[in-house]
Amino acid sequence: MLVRKVDEGNKRDISVLIAKFRVELKSYKGIYSKENIVAAQEEFSEYIASGFPIYASYHNEECVGYMVCRVEEPVVWVESLYVVEEMRRNGVASLMYDKAETLAKSYGEDTVYNYVHPNNDGMIRFLAKHGYDVLNLIEIRKKIPDEALTEKITVRDNVFNY
Repeated sequence: MLVRKVDEGNKRDISVLIAKFRVELKSYKGIYSKENIVAAQEEFSEYIASGFPIYASYHNEECVGYMVCRVEEPVVWVESLYVVEEMRRNGVASLMYDKAETLAKSYGEDTVYNYVHPNNDGMIRFLAKHGYDVLNLIEIRKKIPDEALTEKITVRDNVFNY
């Protein structure tokens, strides 16, 4: 398995995975969509233009995962981390995540920050396995029209619709 930092020359490989990742993220909200390669290419170009470090995993010369980091010195955020389904639970994400932790250490930090959808059980388990278990932020928004909120979540003394 090879993990390397990528650039504009890897746009095609990474854009395919970005499109798959966006479909998967939407599915956590009960939204089923199709892969949008054009939007994924635009997203990739925005990451490059913003100077976000992007890493990719290659197995037998095929791109099987990617990770985008956002650096707000000294803090490093993992913006997205995706591995194709057939390669999951084979250490691919861990190899890429090591790059994010190394990047954080280069800024004198001991941790990487992560945004995770609450329904993304796989990512939550992955992060817990790597020692990440401190709830840091809560994102709060208004209900989207026609959105079905079916659960309540309590954080300390606060109850949220979910």
